[in-house]
Amino acid sequence: MSELYMMVTITERNTAKKFVSLYSSYGADVTLSAVGLGTAVSETLDYLGLEKTEKIIIISVVTGTVWKAIKTSLQNKLKIDVPGTGIAFIIPISSIGGKKPLFFLTENQNFEKGEESSLKDTKYELLVVIANQGYTDIIMDAAREENAGGGTVIHAKGTGMEKAEKFLGVSLVNEKEMVFIVVKSGMKNRIMKAIMDKAGLKSKAQSIMFSLPVTSTAGMRLMEEVAEDSELTEA
Repeated sequence: MSELYMMVTITERNTAKKFVSLYSSYGADVTLSAVGLGTAVSETLDYLGLEKTEKIIIISVVTGTVWKAIKTSLQNKLKIDVPGTGIAFIIPISSIGGKKPLFFLTENQNFEKGEESSLKDTKYELLVVIANQGYTDIIMDAAREENAGGGTVIHAKGTGMEKAEKFLGVSLVNEKEMVFIVVKSGMKNRIMKAIMDKAGLKSKAQSIMFSLPVTSTAGMRLMEEVAEDSELTEA
């Protein structure tokens, strides 16, 4: 698909609502927010006149056109270029697990499905699974059955979930878990299918998911060897 991105914003907790409100005004209504902590060294904080504070990581899905508009407003309205205000960046999305989640995540952004990402030939992909809290084990069990490695879980609070019934035919709770799993690109489709079959919208986990291209990795050699052994066994 073309011009579809995961937008990541890191800002102070007390300013997060301004960012979410701005994104919603451009059609990026569905966001997930998780708590983080800045780790800048004290000398840097002193130089910028800042204090070490709790951070919020905001994640949403945007089109390229919407990102350009949001970026301009971040600079002109929220003064994001002023030190300490925050940062925002985008990562291209290579696929989304199903048409309904796609429409749910991009409503009001005039997204039209086109060619797949130009980074589709990368060796690895990052699967991002958004699910109700308490169902991580089901998601990871399904992934491991298709030889996926481990995953990382982040607790998040969602906004814009009230639209889910319109697009997905189900009601979604605000409290979410985001599961990040790095997989070989050749395994991606069957791992995504396994997760959606066992932990998809019709299950209690009510998962939606998408994938991001990974351009380079370190520490994945063991996973490669396991995957190769599995492929030889199946052959």
